[in-house]
Amino acid sequence: MALIRCDFFSEALALGTSMTVLLPQRAATQIGLAGQATDAAPPVLYLLHGLSDDDTAWTRYTSIERYAAAKGIAVVMPQVHRSFYADERYGHKFWTYVSAELPELVSSFFRVSTRREDTFVAGLSMGGYGALKLALRQPERFAAAASLSGAVDLAHLYEWDKRPHITELVARVFGDRPVAGTGDDLVHLVEHKSPEEKRVLPRLFLRCGTEDHLLAQNERFVAACRRHGVDVDAGFGPGDHEWGYWDTQIRSVLDWLPLT
Repeated sequence: MALIRCDFFSEALALGTSMTVLLPQRAATQIGLAGQATDAAPPVLYLLHGLSDDDTAWTRYTSIERYAAAKGIAVVMPQVHRSFYADERYGHKFWTYVSAELPELVSSFFRVSTRREDTFVAGLSMGGYGALKLALRQPERFAAAASLSGAVDLAHLYEWDKRPHITELVARVFGDRPVAGTGDDLVHLVEHKSPEEKRVLPRLFLRCGTEDHLLAQNERFVAACRRHGVDVDAGFGPGDHEWGYWDTQIRSVLDWLPLT
């Protein structure tokens, strides 16, 4: 694999930012790393970070490079700070950046597939929320989306989590605008999909540890999906909100992706 730290200017954010990118590479004489690469543009996974992380976190704390090499898949890891993948009330337009500008930049900078069937998104914690929001709001872009330990019930967090650092974060990102019943509310998005829209949704995958403080949020989201006929491959088992769990589960995600 080629590992690239890409620094560039974002028009949507009106500032310089970074992304970390893994690209498949043929390396027949490399010892100890199985790689897959073809002449075709590789499929791409947009892999999103959590609240306290940046675009380097997945490569620092997991073996995503080894796992992606075996699958022949490119991995794009953008940086969005503590934005909840939203256009911030007091800050920057991170939803516009991730949903519109980033894929255009990636396709202009790198040779990766732009076909829906080759495009996937996944993330952990805040990034799990971001991955599902992208899948539910832009189903035409993605073939599959995965959330690991996702903060998937943001409306509940907005209304009921009154810890000072959470209330300050919510106030900065969303201001006085509500989350419930909007495009930032994943449960609302699930509840209001028409039968036609449900048929074209990406495949959805969700995992959360039973010792995770976000377990109840994930159970509520899965229950909403099942009430409203939205298919999701959901699983709950031993695990906490930590990198050992996510390192294991990202391998499950890559095995689950419908790679052709």
